[in-house]
Order: sequence, then C-alpha cells, then structure tokens
Amino acid sequence: MVATPRFSGVLFGAAYYAEYQVGDRLDRDLDLMREAGFTVIRVGESVWSTWEPREGEFDLDWLEPVLDGAHARGIGVILGTPTYAVPPWLQRLHPEIAAEPETGRPNRFGGRQEMDQSHPAYRFYAERIVRKVVARYAGHPAVIGYQVDNEPGQQLPHNEHTFQRFLEWLKDRYGTVEAVNKAWGLVYWSHRLSDWADLWRPDGNRMPQYQLEWRRFQSTLANELIDWQAAVVREYARDDQFVTTCISYSRPQIADDELVRSLDVASGNPYYKMQDGLDWFQEVPREQEWWHTGVWALFQWGDRAWSSAQAPYLVTETNAQSIGDAWQNHPPYPGQLKQAAFALLARGCRMVEYWHWQTLHFGGETYWGGVLPHSQRPGRIYREVAELGGALKALGSAVDDFVPDADVLLLYSTDTKWAFEVEPPLARPDGSPDSNAYLDIFDAFYRGFFEAGAQIRVQHLSQFLTSDPADLARRFPVLVAPALYVAGDAVLTRLRDYAAAGGHLVVGIRTGYGDDLARPRAAVAPALLGEPAGVHYDEYNNLSRPLPVSATTDALSLEPGSAGTRWVDVLQVDGADVLATYPPTEMGASAALTTRKFEVGRISYLGTVPNTPLARSIARWAVPETAKRRWRAPEAVTVATGRSGGRTIAFLSNWSAEPVSVTAPAKACDLVSGVRYAAGDPIPFEPRAAVVLEVQDNPIG
Repeated sequence: MVATPRFSGVLFGAAYYAEYQVGDRLDRDLDLMREAGFTVIRVGESVWSTWEPREGEFDLDWLEPVLDGAHARGIGVILGTPTYAVPPWLQRLHPEIAAEPETGRPNRFGGRQEMDQSHPAYRFYAERIVRKVVARYAGHPAVIGYQVDNEPGQQLPHNEHTFQRFLEWLKDRYGTVEAVNKAWGLVYWSHRLSDWADLWRPDGNRMPQYQLEWRRFQSTLANELIDWQAAVVREYARDDQFVTTCISYSRPQIADDELVRSLDVASGNPYYKMQDGLDWFQEVPREQEWWHTGVWALFQWGDRAWSSAQAPYLVTETNAQSIGDAWQNHPPYPGQLKQAAFALLARGCRMVEYWHWQTLHFGGETYWGGVLPHSQRPGRIYREVAELGGALKALGSAVDDFVPDADVLLLYSTDTKWAFEVEPPLARPDGSPDSNAYLDIFDAFYRGFFEAGAQIRVQHLSQFLTSDPADLARRFPVLVAPALYVAGDAVLTRLRDYAAAGGHLVVGIRTGYGDDLARPRAAVAPALLGEPAGVHYDEYNNLSRPLPVSATTDALSLEPGSAGTRWVDVLQVDGADVLATYPPTEMGASAALTTRKFEVGRISYLGTVPNTPLARSIARWAVPETAKRRWRAPEAVTVATGRSGGRTIAFLSNWSAEPVSVTAPAKACDLVSGVRYAAGDPIPFEPRAAVVLEVQDNPIG
C-alpha cells in the first residue's frame, strides 16, 4: 500500500452527478469545468438503484457519455463503487441486512448506510454490483482511480451474526474464558464467565475492557469491508489506476491507520465552517462533530490525513459553499476557498475535490452548496474556483514531491479515544461525562503549538512503535504525548527511549496511567515515565473552574490569562525543575509544569488541560524557533513550509479581514504570479490572501 498515485500536479475538481441534474447539461457542465481548470471528477458512488434498478437488472451504459466527455476535455475520473447506499428493493428483499445499533432494534430505511456492511446477504449483492460497474469501465481511458465505498464506518452493528463474530474474534485473541475473566477483571460484580455462551450483549455493558475490545473488533469490520472491495476492484483495475476510499474521521468504526493499509493512497473529507470560522481572531462554536471551526482545526485535519499513512493524501470532498441544512448558510468570504485549498496543500494534500459541482434541487442535502448555485449559472463561487484552478495550474509539478516540515510530533491514540468515550476523565459543565474528552485534550495541545507558529506531524501509536527513537529525536525535537491512557509498556518505554536519545518529551495528563486494556496500572503514576521526569502523583482532581498558572522562571513567558482547565494532577516533585505553579489551594496542587534533563534529552510534565494562552506559552518555550518567527509574520498570518524536489516551498496566508505585510527572510518567488522578492522585502497581503513561494535555502535570521 500507500504509494502516491502516479500523476503530476495537484488534481482539482468536484464530485459530478449528471444523474442528479435538472435537464441535459452535460456538455455545458464539462465545458465550464475545463474553463475552471478541473482535472478530475468523481462519479457513480451514490446511485446503486440507478446501476441496478431492480434485483438482477443492470443499467451500466448511462455513465459512458460522462466519461467520454470528461476524457475529451482532459479531465480524469475517479469511479466510485455504489455500496454505501443500498437500493429500496434490497432492503425489501433482505430486511435482515439492516444494522442494529442496539440488539434487536434494526435501523429504519430512508437515509444511507443503515445496513450492516458485514452481513453475508449484503456482501453478495454488493460484490455483484461492484464487479458489474468496474468491469464495465475499468478500460475507459478517463478512469484514473477508484473510490471504494464512501465514508465507511458509520454504524456499530449489534446484529446477531456480528455478535457471534465478536465471540470468535475473542476466542482467537484470548483462547479461553479464564483468560478473559482475568484480563477483564470479571470477578467484579459476579461477571465471571463459565462458558463463551455466558458473554452478555454489549448494549448494557459496564465493563471498560469489554467495551474497548468491542470497539477494536468493530474497527476490523470497516477494515475488512475496504480490504475486500479493494481486492475485488484490483481484479479489473489497470496498473496506472489507484484505489482509495474517502474517510470521515469522526466515524465511530474507524481506526484510520489500519483502514488505509490495503489502499494505494489515503483520502478524506474535510468540512469546515467558513466566514468567521476561518478568521484568526474569531471564536466560532463547533456545531457538528464533522465540522471544523478555526484555522488551527483546518490545519489539524490536514495533519491527521497525513498521519493515516504518513504520506501525501487526497481530499475527496470539501466545501464549495455552505454545508449542512437549510438553516446553516455561511458561504465563504472572498478568498477563503483559495486559503483553505492552500492550507491543505501545505500539509501534504495532492488533490482538492469539492462536494460537489451543482447544488441539488432535491434530496436530503438540497442546501449543501456546490460550485454552481441552484440557478446553475456560474457566479462568484465559480469564479473563485476558476481562479484557484488557474493558480494550481501555475504551480504545476512544484509540489509533486512535497513533504511538510514539522517541529513537533503529536501522538494520537484511537484506543484512548474509544476508552474515553465510555469512561472519560473530563465532565461537561452540567456534570455529565464528556465523551469527547480525548479530542478535547488532544486539540488543546495541537491548537497551542499551531497558534504559536510550530508545524506539527501527527503519528499513531502503531506507527510510533515501528520508528527508531534516535531518528525521531533527530527529525522531531519535541514530542507531545497528550492523554495516552491506553498504552502498553512498549509505548512508554519507547517514549523514554526518545527522550534518552536527545528529544524533548512533553507528557500530558493520563499518560502512563492505564495499560493496553485501559486498566489502571498498579504502579506509581505516571508509570515508567515518572522517575525520569522527576515527578509522581497519587491524587488528581476535576476542576469546576480554570486554575490560574504563574511562571516561576524567566525561561517561561506566560500569556495573560494562562490557566489549567478541567483537571489537575497533584504533582509531587522528585528532582524536576518547576516552571509554572498554581496559586495555593486546599487540595495541595502546586506544580503545574515541570521539566528535567534525562540522559541527553528532556522530559516535561504538564499536569492539567491547558487553556489556549497556556498551551501557546508552553509551545513557544518548547519550540522557540519557527518558520513564522523567521518570516516575522503578524499574528493572523500562517507560514507552512516543506521540501519538494530539493526546493523549499512556503505557503503563507492572511486569515483576517485586514491587510498585513510579511518580511521575506530570503530570496523568494511567487510560484503563481511569478513576482520575486529579495531578502528583507515586504510581501503585502490583502485580506484573506494566500501565496505559495519558492524560497532560497539560506534565509536571513
């Protein structure tokens, strides 16, 4: 797996559904796409009932004019397999394929992805339609790749056959019920199993180890679905065609680093709040779990997409206009489409594809805006998309081998995310459990480092364990381990080894507290890390209000308002230097941030969830030199750099409504406009402006 597809330049386009159009607009649409600089469209993934209107009756020729027209205009096509939305006749003939989100309660039909995609009856019909569609078009010269399924992993099926498969999975994993009893602690509440038949359904489960293993098993179903479809498609695909799927990272079944292993390239769907949601100085609440708000969150999505395979990725869907429902209308301010696209390119994207070309006149996403509005006449959005298409054409092959720079490595734990969805350490303001706790902690660190100007690489624990600690310390001088609660000894030992090899390890709350089954360790916390870090703790406390933090040394400069939030470890200091403290409290917590040299590296411990001012302050201390500082960039300007073909490429963007200026640290050339700058020259930025520069490699200080 995962080799970057063989094409030059950035692919640019949209999902296109001629079958959804009101009237025959094919030639007009394709002409407009060519004029806008489109090089790719995605087709076919959403209309199984068009491909197979009745059971066993296939209509496969309707797409050919689309492919012919695209090829005639030099536009490549990604062909989607239509397996995520079953036709009504299939759910009528086989109602047993409906997924059960709770045992014995099947989903109703009427949306999409209501089915259990591991069900044998579903698989029979899905394989048949995949073979029919792909065999029909695999030889068409327009087809450059395939998308198998669409945003997999939406369900956590509790169906009978799924549960029986879970039992078989446990037997392979543990061997005996006695091993399960011991590993899960089933002596508690009289839950000891005498036979595999004793295992209860997951619906009412309160045992954390059961829940974690259930989620791990569920992820294998999504992996299996994609592995299976990819293998079927490859029976027909040409050597020059790639296979991918589009990931929605919030799907509950997804472990993305595992999901992509059978694919040629990782792909995903970033949707973000426009307007003030992409303004550096505005704070916009997140209204949907799959929406991103804030400049930092858009960049974080790009870094998460890179993390799936530690390689370049494709954007298979993203905003063109407003996203969501009829009451959620926030089209982009002028310039924001280009800003967002350049931000994704800056973090390793090789394709930008909008969902979708035309705004629909019917269906459940009628107000999800496309490149063309309901009038189907090109307007401002089309003009900005066409401008972006011209800019990408001007870039040409400049970013073909682009690898984003990174000052910091953040470790991501899907297992901890799943564990915290059931037993989170954090509460919501009303006292209820915060099932989003893991992401809240991870986001706090990511946002702080990003807004301090650091560039970030994200790595899954499976990837971290296969990396050489000394190599990591050389490539990433700072490594942050936020809330690695579900972590075996191998992970914690590797963290120590990273610091021993010369890296600066920053440890966050809950790291080292649990083992690989989310069981609290019978050890002084943080296990395996406390002694080299020079701290330990027995007590911890949830905070009902922020706790101010003060610096104890000039080495750490704290922003006004820096505070710990939601949690505090009552740290006992065993030789570490204390960099920041809390005011005196009755619970006795004093040290907030500590640091200690360990062999040729360093380990720092932060015993709280930092608010944004505190997180930024710690980031500036840990990473004092950044590209943003070298460019002397104003607060609202991001600077993201990387290497491509031996050249340094810099993406700069002004995320504000005010004009600003940046000082060039070296000779630079705008790869779109051709304008050249000498070292020390001011580079003017209009509101919402974005540029891509090739930079001489000997920047001034």
